[in-house]
Amino acid sequence: MSQTKNVDLRKEVFNKPQYEQVIDTSFSQLGVANISASAEDQISIEEFFGYYNSLFYDIPPMGEVNSHEFLVKNSGEYINFDQIAEEIIALQNEITGLREELLAEQIKVVELESGITINTGSLNLGADTSIPSSAGGNAMLSTSNNSPASSNSY
Repeated sequence: MSQTKNVDLRKEVFNKPQYEQVIDTSFSQLGVANISASAEDQISIEEFFGYYNSLFYDIPPMGEVNSHEFLVKNSGEYINFDQIAEEIIALQNEITGLREELLAEQIKVVELESGITINTGSLNLGADTSIPSSAGGNAMLSTSNNSPASSNSY
């Protein structure tokens, strides 16, 4: 035996002014904010660096994300840091070459003023003016003036 049950259906109809008062037509449930609200949520550059400075020591040094390493890599890519680093290396090499030339010329001046020949064999000065980078300008230079008894260091 089948039982039947009556169900009452009611339909409410609203006119346009009533509809806008009863039904929320904004997209607030979808999480979409209007432009002015989203602009208010963004922090300024000054605020960002304020937060960064206050959190500096809390940020892990290394890591794929949320670390100083991550910041350096992303910022480096953004500003073409590799290209800048190559320019720096080229300029450092040029400075090294100029320092080597200057040292060779200073040695010549000392030799001419003193009349003493400075032995720079270990520094490879002369025709080949390349100085090992480990010399660092503190190399001991031995001198000789044809007398086996005299040996000076500059």
